[in-house]
Amino acid sequence: MSNPLFRHMRKLGNYVCGAWMEGEAEGQVLTDACTGQPLAMASTSGIDMGAAVRHARSKGNPALRKMTFHERGRMLRALALHLTERKERYYAVSLHTGATRADGWIDIEGGIGNLFSYASLRRRLPDEPFCTDGDPHPLGRNRTFAAQHLLIPKEGVAIHINAFNFPVWGMLEKCAVNWLAGMPAIVKPATLTSYLTEAVVRDIIDSGILPEGALQLLCGSAGDLLDHAGPQDVVTFTGSAVTGQRLRAHPALINGSVPFNMEADSLNCLVLGEDVRPGSTDWDLFVKEVRREMTAKAGQKCTAIRRVMVPEPLMEEAWKAIASSLERTTIGNPRSEMVRMGPLAGQVQREEVRGQVRRLLASTSILHGSLDSAELLDADYGSGAFLCPILLGCNKPFDANEVHDVEAFGPVCTLMPYHGTEEAVELAKMGKGSLCSSIVTSDRKTASAYVLGSGTHHGRILILNEACARESTGHGSPLPLLVHGGPGRAGGGEEMGGLRGITPSRSVRCEQSPARRQASR
Repeated sequence: MSNPLFRHMRKLGNYVCGAWMEGEAEGQVLTDACTGQPLAMASTSGIDMGAAVRHARSKGNPALRKMTFHERGRMLRALALHLTERKERYYAVSLHTGATRADGWIDIEGGIGNLFSYASLRRRLPDEPFCTDGDPHPLGRNRTFAAQHLLIPKEGVAIHINAFNFPVWGMLEKCAVNWLAGMPAIVKPATLTSYLTEAVVRDIIDSGILPEGALQLLCGSAGDLLDHAGPQDVVTFTGSAVTGQRLRAHPALINGSVPFNMEADSLNCLVLGEDVRPGSTDWDLFVKEVRREMTAKAGQKCTAIRRVMVPEPLMEEAWKAIASSLERTTIGNPRSEMVRMGPLAGQVQREEVRGQVRRLLASTSILHGSLDSAELLDADYGSGAFLCPILLGCNKPFDANEVHDVEAFGPVCTLMPYHGTEEAVELAKMGKGSLCSSIVTSDRKTASAYVLGSGTHHGRILILNEACARESTGHGSPLPLLVHGGPGRAGGGEEMGGLRGITPSRSVRCEQSPARRQASR
C-alpha cells in the first residue's frame, strides 16, 4: 500500500529519450536542509537506462558531432545567457539545500561561468567538427610521407555521476567540456539535492538551444546505467573515494576499456610558513582562509581545507585566532541576510560527519565547537541539519593515522604542529593525494621548497601572501581554464583544464599523409 505522505508530494522529473517522465515507484523523500520539511520525491524506477544511452548515441551524438567547434561554442554562450536571465529562481531553490547566497553564487554562477569560459575557447579552435593535434611529423626522407594526429569526437555519450554539494556547477562544468568536444551527456546528480539540478535542466530543455539527445537527466538511482556503457563512452564521477573505486571496477567499464574520470573528496591541507608572524597581513590572510574554507557551503566542498600545519611555537596563537574568527560566523537559516553559514545538506549528512569526527577524536581534541549544539539565527537545531564549525587539534600528527585518513565532509578541520618545511612537506604527503594545497608565505625559498617537495601529491598548490591576495581566487576555487583533479586518494582524474579538458572526450587519434588529407577535403 502506498504511503499517504506521497500522494500530494511532487515527484522530480527524469528527462529521458526526449520526454519528461516520473519514476514508477515511490522513491527517496528530499527535505529542506534548514527546516526538515519534505520538498519532493526522487525516483528512477521503471526508467529504461539502455534506451537512454541509445538515445544519446543515436540522436544527441550525431547532432553534436556534425557541428563545428565554433557552432558548439556559440551554443554554449547562448545557453549561458539563457540561464543567467533565470538565475534568481535557482538561488531560491538553492536555499533548500542549506546554501547561503554566497554559497549559491559558487554553485550557480560558477557553473554558468564554465559555459561562458568554454564558449570563448571556440576562438582557439578551427571552424571544423575536428581539429589537428600538434604539427605534422615527416616520416620520409623526401617529405612525401608524413603523419598528423587528429582529434575527432567519439560516437558515444558522457555519463556524469555527480556529488550533492554542487548540483549546478557539478553538472555544467562537465557538460561544458563534453558539449564543446561534441559529445552528449547523461547527468545523474546526487539524489539529495537533485531538485536544484532538475530546475536548471527544465530551463535548458525548454530553451531549445541544445539539439535533442544532447542532455538527459536521471533524478534518483543510477540503476543499471553503467551496464550499458561501451568503448565510445566516457564516465565521470565526483564523490567519495569508496564509491568511486567501486564504480571504477564495474565490469562494463573494465571490459570496454571505458575512460573513467574520478574526482574524489580528499584531505586537502594548508601550511602556515615559518616566516609569518601573528598580527601581520599574511597572518590575517591565513586565519581568513581557514575560516572561509571551513564555513563556505558548511565545509561541504571537495576542495575544503581539512588539515592545517602550523609552526609548533604558533599553535596556541593560531587556534585562538581561528576560533575567534569562527565565533563571529553567524549560523542559521540561509534565508536571513545576517547568516554566513547554513546547515549541511541533510540530516543523514550531519550524522555521517559526526561519526567521522568521533573517529578523529581518537587522536585529536576539540579546540573549538561542539558536536551536539550550535547557536543559531532563525532556525531550530533539531529540525535542520546544523553543525557548528569544529576545530580539532592534534599534537603528534606523525603518530596519528586518523587525521591523514579520515575526512569529515563538513565544517571540520584539524590543526597540527610542524618543525621546518621538510616536516610540513611530509605531513602534507601523508594525506595520500589531494585536490589542492595552499601555503601562506612571502618567502620565496619556503614557497619553492614546499611546491617542489609536495607537488607530486596535490592537483594544484596556491601560494598565498599579501602581494597576490587582492587578486587571488582562494584555496578552494577550481577554475575552468585550469586542471581540476588530484593524484592518489583524490582519484587521479582531471577535469576542466581549458583545451586540455576536451581531449579525453574526443581523443580518437589517427595518422595519415598530408597529401591524402588534402585530397579528402
